[in-house]
Amino acid sequence: MFNKLLPEIEQDIISASGMIPVIIEGIEHTYDTSASLPDTSYHNSHELLYLREGKVELTINGEAMTLEKGKVVIIRPLVKHKLVIKSRKADIFNLYFGFVHDGRELNTMKKDQVVITPSNVAGPTVQIPGLLAQISLENFLQFADLGVTEDSDMTRQPYFMVTGSEKKEICYLAETIVEEMAGSAVAKEFLIHTLTVSLMIYLARAMRKEWEASLRVKNGKAKELVLIAKEYMDENFVNGITVTDASSYVFLSQGYFTRAFRDEMGISPMNYLMQKRIEKACELLANNEIKVSSIAVQSGFSSPQRFNVAFRKLKGMTPLEYRKKLEGQEG
Repeated sequence: MFNKLLPEIEQDIISASGMIPVIIEGIEHTYDTSASLPDTSYHNSHELLYLREGKVELTINGEAMTLEKGKVVIIRPLVKHKLVIKSRKADIFNLYFGFVHDGRELNTMKKDQVVITPSNVAGPTVQIPGLLAQISLENFLQFADLGVTEDSDMTRQPYFMVTGSEKKEICYLAETIVEEMAGSAVAKEFLIHTLTVSLMIYLARAMRKEWEASLRVKNGKAKELVLIAKEYMDENFVNGITVTDASSYVFLSQGYFTRAFRDEMGISPMNYLMQKRIEKACELLANNEIKVSSIAVQSGFSSPQRFNVAFRKLKGMTPLEYRKKLEGQEG
C-alpha cells in the first residue's frame, strides 16, 4: 500500500512546488580539542548543523562565530566553512539535504553529474548529485506560501541561524529521519519522505521569522534595536559576551544584527566589543599592581593569548609595551 501511495504524494509535491526534498545523509560526530578537522568544508547539498553538546568556532566565508550547545545553522550549497573545537568535547549532528525535480533523477544521473567529496574536505561520505546545488531552499519553500521568496534578502546570505520555537521541532525531525534511515521498519521510505517534508515546512517557518526580523530592520526599528543591544554590550562586555549573545538579546539573527549595527554605529559589533575591551584594558594597565594576565580576564577576554593578539592589532604594541609607555610619560 505504501509503495503505491508514496509516488502519488511525491507527484502532489512536485505539482505544487516543482520539486521534492531529498535527504543525502545524516552523520553524528563526537570530537575533542585534539581532533584534526579539515581546513575547509563545502559540498553541493544544504547542510543542517546542530551542536548538541560543547562549543565550537564556525567560520563561514571568512566570518567567524562561536556556537554553543543547542545552536542550529543551515549552510547553503558550495559555501566554504570550517569548524574548530573549543570545548573538551563537542557532539555535532549534520544532516545533508537538497531538492530534485524528479525522484528518479537520483538513480539515473550520469557520472559527470555526480560530485564526490574530496578526502581532505569534510562533508557527506556518499556521492552527492551535482544538481542539488542548483535549487535553493527558497525555490522549494515558495509552495508553502510562508513569505520566503527567491528574491528575499535571505537568499544572498550564505547561512542562517535557526531560532525560535521551530528549532526544537527541526532538531527532532532531523534526528528522527536519520534514525529511520538506519533502520528497516515497515514503510520506512514513506515515513522518511513525510518527515522530510515536515522538516522543510518548519525550516520555512523559521526562515519567515528571520525575514520578518529583517523587515523590522528595514522599517526603521534598527536604531532602537541596535541601541538596546549596544547598552547590553556596554554593561556586559567584561563578562565575555559574544555577538551572538547580543543579537539574541534583541531577537535578531547574527547576520541581520551585524548589518544593522554596522549601519547605525559605523562599526561591526565584533569590533565594537573589541574596542570596549581594549579601552578597559588600557585603564587597568595604568595600575602597575595588576598583572597583565588578570587584566585580560577583567577586560572580558577568554585568554591572555587572545588579549595580546587583539591589543597588538588595535594598539600596535603589546600590553607590556603599552604599560612601559605609560610609565615613560609619567616620568
